[in-house]
Amino acid sequence: MSGTSEGGSPGEATGPLGVELLPTGHPGVDAGLARLEALDGVPAEAHVAVYEDVHQRLADLLAALDQD
Repeated sequence: MSGTSEGGSPGEATGPLGVELLPTGHPGVDAGLARLEALDGVPAEAHVAVYEDVHQRLADLLAALDQD
């Protein structure tokens, strides 16, 4: 399982992973998870910024729940 397209060189675009994101029913969570769809076909090096964004969005949502 290399995660790269044929050729397998690091930095190459990858194909879609085929992971289905199911709605959670919470608009904020669903919006954050939808950002992960942008990763299909993108080299792994570019994933970090998206993962950090999604993590921050989810952390903010949890913090807001604690304040309620």
